[in-house]
Amino acid sequence: MRRRLFWWELGGFLFAAAAGTLLHFTNDWCGGSTFAAAVSAVNESTWEHMKLLFFPVFFLSVGQVCFLGRNYPNFLAVRAAALTAGLAAIPVLYYTYTGVLGRHIQWVDVLIFFLAAAWVFHLDFRLLSAGRLGGGWQQVLGLLALWGLAFLFVYFTFYPPQLALWRDPATGLYGAAP
Repeated sequence: MRRRLFWWELGGFLFAAAAGTLLHFTNDWCGGSTFAAAVSAVNESTWEHMKLLFFPVFFLSVGQVCFLGRNYPNFLAVRAAALTAGLAAIPVLYYTYTGVLGRHIQWVDVLIFFLAAAWVFHLDFRLLSAGRLGGGWQQVLGLLALWGLAFLFVYFTFYPPQLALWRDPATGLYGAAP
């Protein structure tokens, strides 16, 4: 069963990495449609790059819970925890290295995205295998956390706080362009 889980996690990483990369461009490809803006990057802010990790993993989770949920009753809580850790890694790594260097380097930004995606599925594998976060209330909390994050990613795309995390460093603008 552990081997099967490994392949699910590897496939999940590859899917999230590929889909997140494509979502970087879909808003432009779709002419800035509201749906595309809701799930893809609308600017170069750190928040929008976190969204590139969140939505592929979120949509994948909807499918995976059907296949893995029976064998891993801790799936929702573990996925919420692992995804939150991966999302947190993006601003932590980005602001750390840009703070040290005083500038950003595009290939390092891309590497951070892939490292965060790998961290999500590595942590997911470890926690699922160990049977962690298995309580019923933890599953409810995990489900609420995933849907709450989905809501926040969409909401803050259109109504972003005027904070550095949401500021596009290239244009100085926040959120979806009017």
